[in-house]
Amino acid sequence: MRRFFLRLPFLLMVLAACQPTPAPSPQPTRPPQTQTFQPSNANFLNPERGFFLPMDLIGTDDFGSVRAAGYTLIRSYVRLDAYREQDLPQPLLDALDKALNAVRAGGIKVILRFSYNFGPYPNSEPDASKAQMLRHIAQLAPALQKHADVIAWMEAGFVGAWGEWHTSTHGIDKSLSDKREIVSALLQALPPTRQIQLRYPTDLIRMFPEPLSEQTAFSASEQARIGHHNDCFLASDTDQGTYEREGSNTRESDQKYLAQSTRFTVVGGETCGENPPRTDCEATLKEMALLHFTEINLSYHPQVVRTWRKQKCFDEIVRLLGYRLSLKSATLPTELKQGESFSLSVELENTGFASPINPRPLFVVLDGPQRIVLPVPNVDPRRWGPGVHVVSATLAVPASALAGSYRLALWLPDAAESLQGNPQYAIQLANEGMWNEAIGLNVIANEIKIE
Repeated sequence: MRRFFLRLPFLLMVLAACQPTPAPSPQPTRPPQTQTFQPSNANFLNPERGFFLPMDLIGTDDFGSVRAAGYTLIRSYVRLDAYREQDLPQPLLDALDKALNAVRAGGIKVILRFSYNFGPYPNSEPDASKAQMLRHIAQLAPALQKHADVIAWMEAGFVGAWGEWHTSTHGIDKSLSDKREIVSALLQALPPTRQIQLRYPTDLIRMFPEPLSEQTAFSASEQARIGHHNDCFLASDTDQGTYEREGSNTRESDQKYLAQSTRFTVVGGETCGENPPRTDCEATLKEMALLHFTEINLSYHPQVVRTWRKQKCFDEIVRLLGYRLSLKSATLPTELKQGESFSLSVELENTGFASPINPRPLFVVLDGPQRIVLPVPNVDPRRWGPGVHVVSATLAVPASALAGSYRLALWLPDAAESLQGNPQYAIQLANEGMWNEAIGLNVIANEIKIE
């Protein structure tokens, strides 16, 4: 009988092969990385801010020229002269509906003002009675609600010469109770997401003696929805009667109140005459910053605008009106797992005069084999006033996410569902090489893998 002898090394190999294979050691997830970004000094379009163009609303069918000229806002009067003593006719309401549809098609927004005359001052044409004004506001409410997405905000209008809340032939500008009733009706006619602007700080102060604060801003109160338009900005020591209307007020006390409240409400208007040195660049920039200007008339007063161009601050005003948000840094993951959470933190700086005015969401978008849109909770860009802001969030990758390489972007679209898919209404960050104009995304990382 033959015997077989196995050599020891071969035996050890056989025994090893019979042992269970150990599980591979988990590969460590790469830690998040912090990137820094450089701001851009370029001028570009952003919604709900900047110089506005005065345009007729009724009868204009195409507003595409506004964006083509480099603007996203118009200010439009709607004249009600023929209806001082009667209801608004249906053809006028139909024309308003058609015009606001055209505004939407043009990719812009409108600042609305209704008026019964264009002055003159001091012997103005009539306005309407308070009862007639209230009736007209009620008639306009359905259109204002329907088209609020493209109404940036409203100047209070209606009362007095040019709807400027002075020289009312029915004495409404002399009655605080009448003015409060008009204000309440206007705010009720608009959805709670929209503000109105009053012409005079005195009216604001008499209605609401304490200025807005961090705690009272963006609340359901009427005060939280009322800003200011100054239609004689810088034109005299009192801005042609904008300030010091009650005798006890001074320009300084009026501006102190406004400087606090307008951190949270919209400010704009126009100039009405050259008045150096107040209309010179140094004073203009200082007061626009103090009062948080979001918009101003490009066309009036032309000599003042020429001064800004000549003294070379016009482009700076273009950049700084309203908000100007840029990304300073971002701490981001470099890889993601299906069904797992991840954290990110971004540092934004607002170098503009003001914060965004209307509600607006923030999303993180992963764009690759599919588009994954992740809402960032508890963020309100209306609170991003001038200065630095840090946004941190923990978000979850859907378990159904497709594996692959993704771009990571910040998306600040319009809050209205009707406009959210339109990139013309999304906010562009002031950084080079980040903006995807076709889809309205600010791409901050070009390759993040989902496994």
